[in-house]
Amino acid sequence: MSHVTRRGRPLHEIETWVFDLDNTLYPPSIRLFDQIEVRMVSFIQAELGLDIEAAHALRQEYLRRYGTTLRGMMSEHGLAPEYFLDYVHAIDLSAVAPAPELEAALAKLSGRKLIFTNADVGHAERVLDRLGVARHFEGIFDVVAADYRPKPDRIAYAAFVERHGIDPRCAAMIEDQARNLEPAHVLGMTTAWIPGGPHSSEVDPNAPHIHHVVENLAAWLAGVKPAKV
Repeated sequence: MSHVTRRGRPLHEIETWVFDLDNTLYPPSIRLFDQIEVRMVSFIQAELGLDIEAAHALRQEYLRRYGTTLRGMMSEHGLAPEYFLDYVHAIDLSAVAPAPELEAALAKLSGRKLIFTNADVGHAERVLDRLGVARHFEGIFDVVAADYRPKPDRIAYAAFVERHGIDPRCAAMIEDQARNLEPAHVLGMTTAWIPGGPHSSEVDPNAPHIHHVVENLAAWLAGVKPAKV
């Protein structure tokens, strides 16, 4: 099901579909980020010699100030990002099951399909493989490609649009983090928010930067009518 607020470009006219990865292509109930959060805290403990409470507090502080824990560690401690990304994404993906309904909907959906994620390419590729949908995506724009500027940093969006030659007015972006849709909306993209993730209760679904509220991604995509010839 989805609630449509009747703004944005008609979906049959969308030429480029931009998908977030975590908590978007799979249900937030899988809670992969819980594993990543635990590993981020343990990384900070080992790297800075902190106890678990102090490491957790510092992670939250860096998330608030810099947008991601990684950006905070890079800015404040000169951390080599590859080391951090490899460590925190070494998680158990067994809860991510094949998604045949999503696969079928993506196969039917016309237009380019891209991933735009704050994770790295390796993590994205592993998740897409588990879901069985990797073949549908022509590119992955990760935090490395964004020069470690996380969504919703508008510089990252500009770099993404330029890298992939996207006309934002003919693109749609699907995200579980409503704040990450604001820069997309400013650029002229049609936006779709998937509720159920962290802080969903704080989101106003009628906010002007949210065009669609999507409860079931596969069903919503499957309902997109083909472009008229």
